[in-house]
Amino acid sequence: MTADSRPEPPHLGDERATLRAFLDYQRATLAMKCEGLGDEELRQRSMPPSTLTLLGLVRHMAEVERAWFRRVFEDHDAPMVWAPTIDFQAAYDVSESSRAEAFAAWEAEVETSRRIEREAESLDLVGYQPRWEEEVSLRMVLVHVLLEYGRHNGHADFLREGVDGVVGA
Repeated sequence: MTADSRPEPPHLGDERATLRAFLDYQRATLAMKCEGLGDEELRQRSMPPSTLTLLGLVRHMAEVERAWFRRVFEDHDAPMVWAPTIDFQAAYDVSESSRAEAFAAWEAEVETSRRIEREAESLDLVGYQPRWEEEVSLRMVLVHVLLEYGRHNGHADFLREGVDGVVGA
């Protein structure tokens, strides 16, 4: 990995700026964990029988971004990225996937998510989570997605170390 170029979250800031910055920091962390690796390295499994890979995590987080921003606030029926139904496990099948394909989808979903958040008048914006069949606030979505990244970036730490021994932030 190269030098740490992740955006530093504010030490003093309002709720929205802080949530936005920490989410972008976590997004940048996932990208950083994949820096300098080719397709085969990104497809390297953690340990049998697990199918967990860095490439699978990138694909999974594209699905998470879509499920929690696009489907909640714009199009409840938007298809998932890699499965016709809600199947988050489908993203982990990286047998036919590449870095270019996974990162293009993930980056597109991140940009959609950022746009939705920026255009919202407040964190009190209410959307509908079709999987739960209930309303949720933008605040809740930001926190939920932030927690998803935090959990999966912990997996990415171990996966990257397994690929080439690189450790660190």
